[in-house]
Amino acid sequence: MTDTGQTRRVLIAADKFKGSLTAVEVAGHVAAGIRRARPGTVVVARPVADGGDGTVDAALASGFAPREAVVTGPLGLPVTARFAMRGRTAVVEMAEASGLRLLPPATFAPLTATSHGTGELIAAALDGGARTIVLGMGGSATTDGGAGMLTALGARLLDSDGDPVAPGGGPLRELASADLTGLDARLRSTEVVLASDVDNPLTGPKGAAAVYGPQKGADPVDVEALDAALAHFAQVLETSVGPRAGRCAQAPGAGAAGGTGFGALLGLGATFRPGIEVMLGVVDFAKALGPADLVVTGEGSLDAQTLHGKAPVGVAAQARAAGKPVVAVCGRLTLDAAQLRGAGIDAAYALSELEPDPARSIAQAGPLLERLAERLAQEWL
Repeated sequence: MTDTGQTRRVLIAADKFKGSLTAVEVAGHVAAGIRRARPGTVVVARPVADGGDGTVDAALASGFAPREAVVTGPLGLPVTARFAMRGRTAVVEMAEASGLRLLPPATFAPLTATSHGTGELIAAALDGGARTIVLGMGGSATTDGGAGMLTALGARLLDSDGDPVAPGGGPLRELASADLTGLDARLRSTEVVLASDVDNPLTGPKGAAAVYGPQKGADPVDVEALDAALAHFAQVLETSVGPRAGRCAQAPGAGAAGGTGFGALLGLGATFRPGIEVMLGVVDFAKALGPADLVVTGEGSLDAQTLHGKAPVGVAAQARAAGKPVVAVCGRLTLDAAQLRGAGIDAAYALSELEPDPARSIAQAGPLLERLAERLAQEWL
């Protein structure tokens, strides 16, 4: 980028650096480094997320108002969860109510963790007047197919004695009947959008339990039990509501968040869209993109997973379509130049270039990121 003497405008649209910096903090450090290297640069921040941790933070940073509700956490204990509102649109993050981050250290509950609090958070958004709900689906502790969410919103899931089945994915094997007719009537006039970077089906070798169960503490025996329980859940629902349940179980996104995608597709009439695509709309990315001379995106690790629908690729796609150069910042980089170019990223700057020790890089991520931002500003502005 050549110097024309005109004021340069930079748009920062990066995701979090997991374990070290939130997306808002990433934007702040990048902005500080750019301004130090190129005083007078106009810097606009649009922190982004792909539906997982940080989705509500991204919405709040773009002008949504914070809301709170006390809901049932993944272990059945009360937690205070946030969501974001602007007008009649709510951004609800499953991780806020049913997330792994809410579990005590080194504690998992793969068979019993519940999505009940997510349903309560959706109800709170409806109470707040929401008629469009963006449901961020990442970071959950659960593999219950959304059963807890559905019961919180009025569904009845009963065992052979007519009692409610216990919370969690494991007890779904005891499910004998399902009645969704009592679901909150407001859902019928509410658009629910699933925002996720996961397009897995509900069950099978690429399903919720097999692929993501181990991240939630499930051993091979648990995975087998959960997959069978989810398959049984879908079968009972098919008996209750018809063949649409079977179609929803195989639909892209059904396996998101331990199968909560399935519950939302079937019970809430939700539609599935790539998380970053949804969030770029939420944060008004296109409006901020117009006057930008350079776009800075990024996430903690730019690797093979990044190429499968992660935030930096979504940002780069829209930016390149508008003819804007794109550079990325990250903690660790494993993509080569050809892969970066294929993803629409002109160059990438990694903290590991400055500090190869991962522990020190994480601990000093902010100052290191500012140094990288100074360098990219010198080279691109």
